[in-house]
Amino acid sequence: MVLILATLWSVSGLNVTFDRLVSAPGDAWAVLRQMVPPAFARVYERGVVGKIFESVYIAWIGTIIGAVLSLPLAFLAAHNVAPGWVRTPVRQLFNAIRAIPELILAVIFIPITGLGAWAGTLAIGIHSIGTLGKWATESIESIDNGPIEAVQATGGQWVSRMRWAVIPQVMPTITSYWLFRFEINVRASAVLGMIGAGGVGSELVSHLVFRDFPAACAVLLMTITVVLTIDTVSASVRRRIIRGSTGTGDDASRSTEALVDLTGLRR
Repeated sequence: MVLILATLWSVSGLNVTFDRLVSAPGDAWAVLRQMVPPAFARVYERGVVGKIFESVYIAWIGTIIGAVLSLPLAFLAAHNVAPGWVRTPVRQLFNAIRAIPELILAVIFIPITGLGAWAGTLAIGIHSIGTLGKWATESIESIDNGPIEAVQATGGQWVSRMRWAVIPQVMPTITSYWLFRFEINVRASAVLGMIGAGGVGSELVSHLVFRDFPAACAVLLMTITVVLTIDTVSASVRRRIIRGSTGTGDDASRSTEALVDLTGLRR
């Protein structure tokens, strides 16, 4: 009952009339008819392929920025490897970053960096820190504590415990998260172009503003093709990584056992 009331309240806030709902399918069909046939040759001459790949570059560099900066912070945010006075502020930092959408970050960076891909790259990179940091923290918190205790029993310090007991267990999962975030960032970078933060979005908006629907359709189809290709390849790689990670626990145990044996020999 609460769900129904919440839905009705939300619909009333949209100010959508019944007449508008009835006429919407016809209006949509009128626009779709104008999109056929797509003007591929015209948008190719305008350099849309370069804009599409610019979106991919923005997503890739942004993902690298997020991955490199989020990984060390994730170790400081996990409850099983960091003290409370350290992990609490780091967790709040992740929450604060995730609370700001990429579009808002791009709007903030445009006056600093100017229009172009650099603003979109920084926006995606910073936002990725919050998401990747949270995912990596959860992966670290779900590890088997046995290898950590074994390394600690041999006298290993915090860095040694992370190197030999934690990283071998979590890196396959974290790497798959990086690839998944890259897929998300490719879509986000296309949207950021609509506000001048680089990528194919600016080209799409330009055609829509002038109601050049055949060209807009061509840009959309080309973008969708690239995004689907990236998603397919990334999903395949992530499946291989996750399947290969089933032996990660054994590798971590063997590394720990080797460390214990080596310590015993030294003694």
